[in-house]
Amino acid sequence: MIACDTSSLVAYLQGEKGRDIDKLDSVIAAGELVLPPVVVTEILSDPLSQAALVSVLPDVKLLDVLDGYWMRAGFTRQKLKKNGLKCKVADTLVAQACIDHDVALIARDGDFRHFAKHCGLKLA
Repeated sequence: MIACDTSSLVAYLQGEKGRDIDKLDSVIAAGELVLPPVVVTEILSDPLSQAALVSVLPDVKLLDVLDGYWMRAGFTRQKLKKNGLKCKVADTLVAQACIDHDVALIARDGDFRHFAKHCGLKLA
C-alpha cells in the first residue's frame, strides 16, 4: 500500500504530469492506494477536485487513525518546529498517519522532506 498527499492527488485529478503522477497512476492501477483521512477532507472541501474524487472514493481505502495519533502528531510537529522547519498542521497529520502505518507517501509538496529526514516518513 502507498499513500498520496493532496498535492499529488489534485494534480492527478487535474490531468497534470510529473513523476509523482506516474507513481500515483501505477499505484491506483494496482489497487494499492490508501489515503490519510485528512487528504479526503482536503479534497472533498475543494469544489474543483471533489467531483472527480467522489467517483473514486468507494474503491480507495483510508488509513485508520490509531490510538495516540493526535499526541504523536503533536510531538512530530514540535520536533520539526524546534529545528526551525516548516510544518503545516495538515501536512503533519498526513505524515503521522503514514508513519503510524509504515506506508510510503507520494507527495508533490516538498515540505514532506522534513518529515522524512527527521521523523521516519517514507517518501515514495
